Amino acid sequence: MSSDNPQSGQGRPLPRKESDLFKNVVKFYENKNYKKGMKNADQILKRFPNHGETLCMKGLILNGMASAKGAAGSKDKREEEEETKKEAVELVKRGLMMDMRSHVCWHVYGLLHRSSQNYAEAIKAYKQALRIDEENLQILRDMSLLQIQMRDLIGFKETRLRILTLRPNSKVHWLSYALSVHVNGDPDAAVGILDSYFGTLEEGCVEFEKNFESSELALYKNQLLSETKGEDEDGLGGVRKALEHLDEIEKVIVDHTGWLKAKLSYQLQLGNFEDAKDTAMKLFERGLTEEHRVHGAYMCALLKCDRETCLEVEKMKGTGTLATLRPFAEEERSILLDAYGSKDGLSKLYPRSNGIKRIYITILPTNSDEFKSAIDKYCQKQITKGVPSLGADLSSLYLMEDSRSNGSRLMLATDPLDVNVHPVHALLVDLIEAYITSLSSNNSFPSGEGESPPSALLWAWYLRSILHEQVAEYAQGITLINKCIEHTPTAVDFYELKARLLEAGGDIQQAADVIDAGRDLDHQDRYINNQTTKTFLRAGREEDAKKRIALFTREQGSPEQYLYDMQCAWYELELADLLSRKGEFGKSLRKYMAVVKHYEDYHEDQFDFHSYCIRKVTMRAYCDLLRFEDDLWGLPHYGRAAEEIAKIHLHIHDNPSALESDAEPDYSKMTPAERKKAKNMARKKKNAAARGGSKSDTKSNNTNGGSGNVKKSKPHAIDEDPSGKELLALNHLDEAKKYAAILARHAPKSISSWALQYDVSVRRGKMLMGLQALFKMKSIDSNSPQLFSRVVDFSQRLGSRSSKCHDTSEEIISAEFPKLMGGKTLSEFVKSAIERVKNDAASDLPMRTAVAKAIVSSGVGSAPDSLSVILDSKLNCRSANVDSCREALKFIESVGGQNGKGQFQALVITKFPFLKDF
Repeated sequence: MSSDNPQSGQGRPLPRKESDLFKNVVKFYENKNYKKGMKNADQILKRFPNHGETLCMKGLILNGMASAKGAAGSKDKREEEEETKKEAVELVKRGLMMDMRSHVCWHVYGLLHRSSQNYAEAIKAYKQALRIDEENLQILRDMSLLQIQMRDLIGFKETRLRILTLRPNSKVHWLSYALSVHVNGDPDAAVGILDSYFGTLEEGCVEFEKNFESSELALYKNQLLSETKGEDEDGLGGVRKALEHLDEIEKVIVDHTGWLKAKLSYQLQLGNFEDAKDTAMKLFERGLTEEHRVHGAYMCALLKCDRETCLEVEKMKGTGTLATLRPFAEEERSILLDAYGSKDGLSKLYPRSNGIKRIYITILPTNSDEFKSAIDKYCQKQITKGVPSLGADLSSLYLMEDSRSNGSRLMLATDPLDVNVHPVHALLVDLIEAYITSLSSNNSFPSGEGESPPSALLWAWYLRSILHEQVAEYAQGITLINKCIEHTPTAVDFYELKARLLEAGGDIQQAADVIDAGRDLDHQDRYINNQTTKTFLRAGREEDAKKRIALFTREQGSPEQYLYDMQCAWYELELADLLSRKGEFGKSLRKYMAVVKHYEDYHEDQFDFHSYCIRKVTMRAYCDLLRFEDDLWGLPHYGRAAEEIAKIHLHIHDNPSALESDAEPDYSKMTPAERKKAKNMARKKKNAAARGGSKSDTKSNNTNGGSGNVKKSKPHAIDEDPSGKELLALNHLDEAKKYAAILARHAPKSISSWALQYDVSVRRGKMLMGLQALFKMKSIDSNSPQLFSRVVDFSQRLGSRSSKCHDTSEEIISAEFPKLMGGKTLSEFVKSAIERVKNDAASDLPMRTAVAKAIVSSGVGSAPDSLSVILDSKLNCRSANVDSCREALKFIESVGGQNGKGQFQALVITKFPFLKDF
């Protein structure tokens, strides 16, 4: 063996033979041919055992081999893979120590960190490599990918400029640099970069021809122009340039629909309403009559709305249009009705469009004969067809003025109390009752236009049952849906509706049995199977739920693991809720953390698109992806999981005894027989938890063992902490703080985010942060019961605390907190709330419960006074559901009002006739 130790960083390269072998090592690693790469590396190290670059590459190959195997399999295999990764890290570190001046070693060190998603350390390693080799394109590219992943936008811009300077003849480098400037908030400069790139091209090249890449690049430049401010006083110079630019690029555009949509948006923003109407009509001609966003823009053009309204309508989702955003004046309504319903209107031009027919009904005044006639005709047609979604469709007509916007905006009535007094609901009830009467006696609708099919009466009953559900008339709804089931016992939709009525009416157990009976009618329907699973979980029947959901998972392996691999967040959230209700907080945290892990995976998955999207010139979609990923942590499922994780940690922090049920029992106080029995039970429980889904795995393996043609199931990871003991051992306040901060940053418009932030802050003694959270809550909803209860709590904490904050913080609290209470004392604040809820008979039940609690805690009144706040409503108030009633009952029991408890229980049973164990 030679004693030479060539170091490439010191200018002493390997001999030719070993140098060729090293090139092969790199090639085999890039092609993921790890065994051959390892063999070549060992050949080099046999002669030069201290060669730094080879040691690093060997470590990188070992790491790749461990990652390729994954974490599946037995505990021993996973431990072996962990050891392999540790060995890989040691090899890379050893190689780096042998050749600190080699850019290859530092690059490999960065790649190793990147593979473990330690991006910050990887960037540091890349920067060190670039100090040695400033013009290494591969390292610069790798670093730029990590910088955009970490949203180091300034560093990303600088790196892409260096790459472009080194290789200005590459299209990808020009586009990447333009994008880096764009994401740094300078669309003007990004436009200039694209213009410079176009200036380097020769006339007649493929970039100026009509193809996908040219089209996307032209539309991306157009998007940049629209984001520039321009030199005009109104700040719309960029939009004007973008509109002019659309005409210039029309000849290369492939996505003509996208081109027209952009044109329509610019025309509306600039007030070119006649041109906007023509553009909208062109979109309708292209088949977009069912796209409500185009209809919303068309309405804005007809009514000549201001720019802010046009942009608001443009962002609306689903079936939202201008007609569902704000109320119309009579003149405005007349214009829209003429555009949609006249002889030359859209309904005549596109008679088969369901969207146009439905929008026309929304525009009509609800108190007019035309509205009644139109809704009558619409309902008859849908009932004759047997459309189950008709009830949900019609519920979008329950529009009412939003009191928070002083009547300038509309909102959808969803509470049964509001729906019950809505004129559209009353009209629908009258219509459907007339249908049922006429169909029962004459087998035709009241209009008498021919004989109706036998199923018309069935679907009229079904719709009437839904109308009962919307106003919380559960017993009447059950009576009608039972008629439907008796008439046609094979229709799955009827069982689903009956289950919803039973669940809302309080009998979740029977609801689960009913929907399971409906599921049994169609074993191929994944939707009804999922709904059955969800209802079983809400009913606390975990094993039944697992059996149902397993029907649509792979036969091999554990259903739980399959659902985790498929990122089935709704199931994990429902199961976590169930476990939390049972007090199994460790297991519940495991399931909530699984949902959090899914979102971390979504965030990690964007990495592959950073280079792909630029290469394929899907620039607009890539910008949308970056915006989506930036808002990822504010999405509903993540928010729900994060909030519940924080609440569990806060609950355990406040009640450490909640974990005593999981502790080891005290065997010393037991008799020998009791001790033996307790140890056997504990051992069985532990073994069952460790096995997890091993029974189903064994069964599937036995089934497959007799056939050589059946593909063996892939081994899955074994959960070594099924009870979540590791999560329960964490610092609960720190964990709650982490998730509260994430929600406050990424979901700032949710009042529950700031309620959680307050709860965490006051427990940490951060009163100023708690005060800030209260002001944020007030800006979202000043009448929220969550806000009211926390303002009372904050006031009481200020009066009872043993130590004060810093002088500056005390000054701010003293000056700002009284504003939350309107300058009132705590007693006056609570009394004003009592007066407010008593004067408003419809004030919601959670608010009444919060006020009742404040009466007792602040000493403003007696226990009977607090009970009267709840009982006086007779439950004819908003948000009176089973959960809010249970919360109110818990308070009533806490103050010892036996008479009040009996009165409240009677009210609840009357409202929820199927409720048991209340």
